[in-house]
Amino acid sequence: MSALLSIRDLTLGFAPRGGAAPAGAVLRELRLDLARGEVLALVGTSGAGKSLLAHAVLGLLPPNAELSGEVWFAGWRLDADTLPALRGRRIALVPQSVTHLDPLMPVGRQVALAARRAGVPDPGAAGFRRLGLDPALRAAHPHALSGGMARRVLLLAALVGEPDLVIADEPTDHLDPAGAAAVLEALAAVARRGGAVLLVTHDLVSALPFATRVALLRDGRLAGTEPASAFAGDGEGIASAYGRTLWRALPQNGFGANA
Repeated sequence: MSALLSIRDLTLGFAPRGGAAPAGAVLRELRLDLARGEVLALVGTSGAGKSLLAHAVLGLLPPNAELSGEVWFAGWRLDADTLPALRGRRIALVPQSVTHLDPLMPVGRQVALAARRAGVPDPGAAGFRRLGLDPALRAAHPHALSGGMARRVLLLAALVGEPDLVIADEPTDHLDPAGAAAVLEALAAVARRGGAVLLVTHDLVSALPFATRVALLRDGRLAGTEPASAFAGDGEGIASAYGRTLWRALPQNGFGANA
C-alpha cells in the first residue's frame, strides 16, 4: 500500500538568536510512512521532539527554524507553496493547547469558520451532538467550557471537513478515561473511512486499542516502529530495547512495585 504521508530524512534545528551558541538538531534524519487506514501513535519521553515533528509536517515553525529533508502527502511535496491550500482542508491539526480557541468568539462560530475553510457546510447542532456536546454550547465562549469540552470543540473543528490526514497533538491530555476514549474513537473513525491519523501522545495505554502501529521517538531520532499488538504482557514481542523500556516503565506494568 502506498503511503499517504512520507517523511524522508527530516532534520530540524534552530538558528541562534541574539548571540546565543548554535543549538544542535532537535530532529535527526527521520524517515516515517503513514498509510491510509492507519492510526500511528508517536510516543517518547518529554523533549523527544514529538510535537516538533507534528509542527514540521504542517509547516508551523518559527522563522529561525532550519529544516532539511522532504515531507510528501498524497503525491504533493509539502512546502510553503503547497501547504496553505492543504491545511484545514485535506490535512487537519488537533492542537495540544485549548488556547488555540479564540477567546473572543463563540465556539460555534469557530467551528463554522473551520467548515467554511474546508469548503463544507457548518455542521451546526448535529456536529456538537456527534461529539457528545450540548448544542447550546455553540453560543458559549471558550472560558465557559471545561477542558474536556474545549478539546472536543477543537476536534470537531479539525474533523468537520473530513480531512485525509489528521495530526492530533496530545488530544487526550487531562481527559478522564471515558473522554479520552471518545476522542480516540473519533480519530479512529478517520482511519476507518480511508484517512490516516498521526497521534502524538504520552498516553500509550489509552492509545493502543485504537492504534495500528507505534513509532518510538528518542532524542529526536526514530528508535523504531512496532505493531500496536506488540505492546502486551511484559513486552516480549517488542523488537526495540527502547520500546521495551518504555512499556515496562509504566506503573501498570509493575514499574516501582518493589520500590
